[in-house]
Amino acid sequence: MTRRGAASPGARAGRRSAAALVGVRGLALAAHRLDRCRTLEDVQQATSRMGVEVLAARRVAFCRIEQDTSRILDITPQPTDPRLLWMVRSSYRADDRPALRALISDRASWVAHAVDIEGQPVAEGDEEAGDAVEIATLNEVDAGSALAAPIIVNGAVWGQIYAVKAVGDGLFTVDDVARAEVLAALAAGAVARVDLEDQVRHLVADDPLTGLANRRVADSVAESALESGDETCIVMCDVDGLKRVNDQMGHDAGDDLLRTVGDVLRRVADSLPGTTAARIGGDEFALVTVGRKRAEVAETMATTLAMYPLPHGAAISYGLASTAVSGPVSARQLFRRADVEQYRAKRARARRLKVATPTADPAVTAERVVVVGSAAIAAAQSGVVPRLCALAAAVTETMGGSAWAVLMQRGDERSAIARGGSPSDLERDQSTTTLEHGPWLVEIGVSSTAAEGGVVKSALDALTAVAVMGAS
Repeated sequence: MTRRGAASPGARAGRRSAAALVGVRGLALAAHRLDRCRTLEDVQQATSRMGVEVLAARRVAFCRIEQDTSRILDITPQPTDPRLLWMVRSSYRADDRPALRALISDRASWVAHAVDIEGQPVAEGDEEAGDAVEIATLNEVDAGSALAAPIIVNGAVWGQIYAVKAVGDGLFTVDDVARAEVLAALAAGAVARVDLEDQVRHLVADDPLTGLANRRVADSVAESALESGDETCIVMCDVDGLKRVNDQMGHDAGDDLLRTVGDVLRRVADSLPGTTAARIGGDEFALVTVGRKRAEVAETMATTLAMYPLPHGAAISYGLASTAVSGPVSARQLFRRADVEQYRAKRARARRLKVATPTADPAVTAERVVVVGSAAIAAAQSGVVPRLCALAAAVTETMGGSAWAVLMQRGDERSAIARGGSPSDLERDQSTTTLEHGPWLVEIGVSSTAAEGGVVKSALDALTAVAVMGAS
């Protein structure tokens, strides 16, 4: 019998073999480390770091799942590859990721392999290799195998552990899945322990649909910010297109749109530490910043909204008010000034869209498409998906359309990778042009008044090829 606390000299000295760390001893060590965690940040860091050792993985991410959206809170080791950096900063909707949907609804772990046991690419449509979207993601980052296990807190899926192996490092097995599920259970216990206070605050102060703060919290934060004497900014936001989405697609789609808005504004807040994002009510949202310059807030808003366009052709109109401009005012007055600016921006956008009639000359349209599309591809982050998204958004706006999508064809099935569009609440006849290159498809919205001759189609096809091939 081994006494509790007994350990070999090597273990006491911290020299643990890789074989030991992927077994029971590794899980026991993870349990001890998680038991010492006192904050949620401690839990996520300990889980991702121990996950690399326990699962013999190249990289492990600790993810939060809210409103059917997964985002990475911590990843070990931190990536330097621009393709991975883009993925780490992205959020993933269950509507676009079948494996994530199954993980949330069925609490089911999953594995996917882009290569076989000999390191050769798996055959297209090989069901035993796993979900096609996850395989495409592995190919995107030159990885060989992935697994995910749900983190279940208080009977609900709170998050997930996501791990990848590089090509040549072998494939995840059922034993690895079992270890990941045990690690996820240990992490869930730690989360439930350290996150109790946060859960209470969530019940009292957060909007149940989006998870953002509510109006009462926003008012309180604004009052405290003004009392501090530091520059305070309030950004009032309104969702353009919510009524159209509710009328045409139903209120479930409208709720999904509001959740996406919440996710975008949460990203703005994360980029401006100390910022509070809140849903004021209906389709009205607000951001309250303290100690941040007006120019910094405006630039962060513009950059984030451009990077994460809303689905279904919806958009965010916003107005910004700052004490650096207004001088000493009450919180109510600052909210009102931001609201006035928001309505001014909304009306200006509507006027611009109303007069922006696409040209009917195919040659001129093709030239515009090439200039705008090339610039969008050049400015995009590296990787096929961000380049195609940038192209789709730029060309759709040039062609007078609203909605666009990037999809992947796997056999007879198409999976949506990204959707978005330029803001448009105006009723106009729309059509869709589909561009293809290999397994990638780009759906572009086109106004009925835009030219669509052969020269335009050739320009669009060429740009799509440049976006895909240039990312390789």
